[in-house]
Amino acid sequence: MAKKIKVSDLGVIPYQEAWDLQERLLQESVALKADLRNGLAAPGASVQHHLLFCEHPPVYTIGKSGHMENLLVNGRTLAQKGIGFVHTNRGGDITFHGEGQIVGYPIIDLEQFFTDIGRYLRFLEEVIIRTLADYGLKGERSKGETGVWLEPDVPGRARKICAMGVRCSRWVTMHGFAINVNTDLDYFSNIIACGIQDKAVTSLQKETGRAIPLEEVQARILYHFSQVFEAEMVMTGN
Repeated sequence: MAKKIKVSDLGVIPYQEAWDLQERLLQESVALKADLRNGLAAPGASVQHHLLFCEHPPVYTIGKSGHMENLLVNGRTLAQKGIGFVHTNRGGDITFHGEGQIVGYPIIDLEQFFTDIGRYLRFLEEVIIRTLADYGLKGERSKGETGVWLEPDVPGRARKICAMGVRCSRWVTMHGFAINVNTDLDYFSNIIACGIQDKAVTSLQKETGRAIPLEEVQARILYHFSQVFEAEMVMTGN
C-alpha cells in the first residue's frame, strides 16, 4: 500500500508563520513516534506525512552553517526595501524567498521510507529535475552542492534554479526546497546565493521566456513527488 502524504497549499504566508507550523507538525510526529514505541498511542494511530506548499513575502533566510558576509546589504537597506531576514535551523547558507517562487516543505517520517538524509536530498532533487524536464529544461546536480542547476559544469553558464535545505529530527524532516518560477531575480543581487560566488540564479520564466502559472508547476511537482517517493498525494481543504 502506498504511503499517503497530506498536501496543503498555504498560499502567501510569512516565513516565520510557516516555520512555526512546520515545527508544530514535526513535534507532533516525534511525540507520536515515541508513544508508538512505548505502547502509549491510541489504537490505529500512525504518523502523518505532510507536504506544505507556499509562497513567502520577500525574505532572506540563512542556515545554521551560513555566513553573514554573504548578505551584501545592511539591515537599514533591508528595512527600506521591505525585505525580511531570518536565521533558520535548516542546513545551507543564505537564500531568498519571494512571490513567484514555489516553496515546498515536506514533513515526513523517513523511517517509513528510508533512513538516509543524502538519499532524501537526492530524491527531492530528482522531483525538481523531472519537473524541469516537463518544460524542456535539463536540470542537473552540481557535485558537492545541494539543489538543482542548469549547465552546472559550464563556466560562465552555470545557474541555480532550485535551492534546498533541510532539517531532520528523529528522522522527521522539515524545511525543503524553493524553485524559482516567476521570481523577481533582482532580489538575488543583494546576496551571494547559497554562498556560491561563481554561479548565477535563474527561473523558469527566464529560461522559457514566459510566465508560468504556479498552480501548473505545483501540479507537476506533486505528480513527480508521488512517483519518486512512491506515495499517494492527498489534497487537503487548505
